[in-house]
Amino acid sequence: MSGSAKDQALGRIERCDVRDVWPKEAADFTPWLADEKNIGQLGDALGLEIEVENIEVAVGPYSADILAKDTGTGGYVVIENQLGKTNHDHLGKAVTYGSVLNASAVVWIATEFTEEHQKALEWLNDNTGEDLSFYGVQLELWRIDGSRPAVRFNVVSRPTEIVRQAAVAKATDTLTETKRLQLDFWTRVRDLLLEQKVIAKAHTPRPQYWFDVSLGSSAMWLSNIANAYDGRVGVRIYLRNTVAEKALAQLLAQKDDIERELGETLIWNPSPEKRDKIIALHHKADLHDSKQFDEAVKWIVAQVAKFRRILMPRIKKMDLTKDSPAQPEAD
Repeated sequence: MSGSAKDQALGRIERCDVRDVWPKEAADFTPWLADEKNIGQLGDALGLEIEVENIEVAVGPYSADILAKDTGTGGYVVIENQLGKTNHDHLGKAVTYGSVLNASAVVWIATEFTEEHQKALEWLNDNTGEDLSFYGVQLELWRIDGSRPAVRFNVVSRPTEIVRQAAVAKATDTLTETKRLQLDFWTRVRDLLLEQKVIAKAHTPRPQYWFDVSLGSSAMWLSNIANAYDGRVGVRIYLRNTVAEKALAQLLAQKDDIERELGETLIWNPSPEKRDKIIALHHKADLHDSKQFDEAVKWIVAQVAKFRRILMPRIKKMDLTKDSPAQPEAD
């Protein structure tokens, strides 16, 4: 070593006042947070993939600071900002906005959380269903030796997975054999996706034939299927009807490249009469056979990883804006 530990020059870390960077919450902080890069940093801290829909969304005489979407589930996310210590007023607003806007997640950001308000969020998470989550995020700014301030989203409250799992376990008491099989399959898929870091977060598996995974857009996602009756599993690119025609056309234009990179031949738009569009890949698997069950879990996870790697950069570049109506020509 070039020198002893006591000779090493170390920096001094210090906390900064957020008001020095964002003097006004509505005019400075909210627009900053709504930027794609910054909302992505918040999403990383929460374990969510968030896409901003709008800011200052009217809710009666008030307005929600940010309305976003969880691209993994398609559910709305309400973000309530408070550049100060938490209080009952902002807690009430956060809950109100979440209920009126039918949100699946409420994120309350403040510079300091009281113990009482942390407990309030914990109570809400413990006593609401798995379709609604509350997050408390402490906003912090830090610098080292006079460097530029760096933001830290310190998550001080989040849903308790143990409680969510207990609710699912209780619901399995009355499940049929097929439903139990589906729940077991998607639980194994979810766990392996997280273990291999294919995704940062997944919603709680349900006893149904599909399990959705985000593609970074609220308008399209991977809808994975497990059909115990037909003996097959599959990965489907699901295109919401609002963008389906445009998105399908742009993906079809890259069909050869997409299939070559995937190493698979896909089924393109098998139900053209439907407004929602899908692009599918199927794989035979008898889920009642333990060996094929395990192989199908690994197959789904491997395909999800490939589909996300190949499709997400393409989706990000898509033009999905609605065409403007043609204007009449002047005489």
